[in-house]
Amino acid sequence: MFAGLVAAMALIALAAAASRVALWRRGRAARADWLGGLIALPRRYLVDVHNIVAREPTTARMHGLTAGGLLAGSTLAALGALPGLRDSAAWWALTALAFAAMLAGAGIETRRRWPRRPARLSGGRFDHLPPLLVGYALGGLGFAAAALLRAPATLAAVPLALAGVCGLTLSSYAGRGPMRHAVAGALHLVFHPRPQRFGGRSVGLASESLDGERLGVETIADFAWNQLLSFDACVQCGRCEAACPAFAAGQPLNPKALIQDFVGALASRAHYSGNPHPHIRALAGGALVGGIIHPDTLWSCTTCRACVEECPMTIEPVDAVIGLRRHQTMMRGAVPDKAAARLDDLRGADEPGGRPLAARADFAAGLTLRVLAPGEACEVLLWLGEGAYDLRHGRTLRALVRLLRAGQVDFAILGEQERDCGDLARRLGDEASFAALAQANVETLASVRFNTILTCDPHALNSLRNDYPAFGGVYEVWHHTALLDALVSQGRLKLGRLAGRATYHDPCYLARYNGEVDAPRRLLDTLGLERIEMARHGVRSFCCGGGGGAPLADVEGELRIPDMRMAQAKATGAALVAVACPTCTAMLEGATGDRPDVRDVAELVWAAHEAGLAPERAL
Repeated sequence: MFAGLVAAMALIALAAAASRVALWRRGRAARADWLGGLIALPRRYLVDVHNIVAREPTTARMHGLTAGGLLAGSTLAALGALPGLRDSAAWWALTALAFAAMLAGAGIETRRRWPRRPARLSGGRFDHLPPLLVGYALGGLGFAAAALLRAPATLAAVPLALAGVCGLTLSSYAGRGPMRHAVAGALHLVFHPRPQRFGGRSVGLASESLDGERLGVETIADFAWNQLLSFDACVQCGRCEAACPAFAAGQPLNPKALIQDFVGALASRAHYSGNPHPHIRALAGGALVGGIIHPDTLWSCTTCRACVEECPMTIEPVDAVIGLRRHQTMMRGAVPDKAAARLDDLRGADEPGGRPLAARADFAAGLTLRVLAPGEACEVLLWLGEGAYDLRHGRTLRALVRLLRAGQVDFAILGEQERDCGDLARRLGDEASFAALAQANVETLASVRFNTILTCDPHALNSLRNDYPAFGGVYEVWHHTALLDALVSQGRLKLGRLAGRATYHDPCYLARYNGEVDAPRRLLDTLGLERIEMARHGVRSFCCGGGGGAPLADVEGELRIPDMRMAQAKATGAALVAVACPTCTAMLEGATGDRPDVRDVAELVWAAHEAGLAPERAL
């Protein structure tokens, strides 16, 4: 009867999953709180996962009906063998309802893939799912209906056989097929490499021990075992593929294909039938990078975390990319030429351009800046960042300095004691240089007193806020838009009104990494600008292309990421793109062709402050 079928399905699924467990154990050791993970599993699945799934309402309904109906219907039908329930019409009516819900979900999945499957969805055995799910749901529904109507056992045999063929096939797919994600996905949520991300944000990169004989990830076994588990959780839905700026630009990176590259390396063969990496390069064979994954695939990544933000299975491709980069950089010295030159300058001068640290404050010519000496104190420590050397970003910093003075903020800078924060080194895989910079900066910051650190650079903000705690540096770090928003709300800045239509570009390291999306928008609204959102905005914003050292790698594609982002801005009809990151400013101002003007939010606030209570003026 159906109870035997469900038991057989469970045994086949467990046996298939056991074969994967042996593969996951090839990974290096990693600590995991299995008890805490088990307790948190229902919330992680029903809240965290489904909050992402629900971004596509039709898919969410499909998943809820299919998965819920399959589990509920199978359980109810199996328990129906018990004497007290075998003859209960209400029980079998409830069972039929569960299988009807599954059938509705399977119908949505069928409609989604047939007659034409969207390009982002993988094919192969994934195309087998709709008929198998429909068949199992019909079989379960027919069996429940036969029990409800007290039909002869011979009539129940036909739907039972249909459910058996489809259900056992589905169970066999738990090892080398699309149902693998169901088992691996649940275990992944229990043993997640970043459990802190549930109910909050976890974006700081794990530090690399520099004492080992082999640094970073060279072989598939160098990943932690729970990372290998996470790769098997991939459902190949293609949401990461659709969100990835490098993929959209035709560079040789597809996050979904990359995860499947890992799965293929783990199992010695791949069952992948989705879109490959764009313009895939020839491979020489041998090691993981170079044999299965082309180096250009790694260096195409901007580390924007769009793939992480969109993944319903909460997989972390960026962590994997950084692990591979660390081995390429620190063990093999296999870094793109431009990036290698910048890293050499960084190691020699504590600054990736090789420029004198004292020159960082040259932007402030004519403005007297207080330099904080050891033992001295201030309310706000202004971290200038690498962008301070750039003449264009100097305009932003000058506007900010003037606004801080207008708001009577007690602030100072570190002067030549401020070294580079190390973001570029860490993203390029040079963990040793990053660790040296972080330790030196933490020592410098310990020699002075301040309440908060303020910076215009989201990359520096992210390093100081999320990476430095591992080196003993725990700070309250503010982005300049957040502080300006607070000064305005406190009435410490007098602003006039500006006229015009503007759209705001969210920096990845501010919005997606650190969750700050409201303060810049409140400021723009306060200025009186007509704000129009781009299609991709907030934590789901489209990258400018400047993160992760990608501009230094300069991997060729069909399009340029900043050109694509500027086209999205132009589509709003706004004459102005407001930005809040020096990297974004440089990338977007470098977009080709006719484009809107690009202004930092600080520049706009300063313009409104100058306007005072004067009549509205156009930008």
